[in-house]
Amino acid sequence: MAVRQRAVSALPTLIRTLRKEPLKPHNHANALPSLRRAFSLYDQINLIDQVPEDQLRFQGYNDTGFTVNGVEYEGSLLCVGNLLMSWKPQKFSEITADSLSLFQIVRPIPEIFILGCGRNIQCVDPELRRFIRSTGMKLEAVDSRNAASTYNILNEEGRIVAVALLPYGVSS
Repeated sequence: MAVRQRAVSALPTLIRTLRKEPLKPHNHANALPSLRRAFSLYDQINLIDQVPEDQLRFQGYNDTGFTVNGVEYEGSLLCVGNLLMSWKPQKFSEITADSLSLFQIVRPIPEIFILGCGRNIQCVDPELRRFIRSTGMKLEAVDSRNAASTYNILNEEGRIVAVALLPYGVSS
């Protein structure tokens, strides 16, 4: 109780002292972004630029391809951990167990497989879903923009993750 009384009695003196001191200029080089601006999840991911050089990071996309670590790639891509490769399917109907047969031999097996379906989320064929489950991976089918963002997050966390992306311009 005595501590509280001392704090209450010192408050007016503290306020007077603070009013007398001039405001110090802010160093804007280290300023945090305004909390008033609303960011989408994708914008927040793109604010993280301190990624190790040996780690893949999707930085952008367009209707025909993706930008990964500053390099533009055309067409579909398949990433396993930090391994990036061109992928044959150019539309959703071309995605089959054969196009994903790499996952029968790759080790360690990714815990999550993210399928970027192009511009819109597509329903995954039950046979393809069974194949992916048989490899031990969990499947997440989303549009390609969100698939790339989710890959970035999980890869930065150090998780073993795989992503297969159709270009964003693919709509069926």
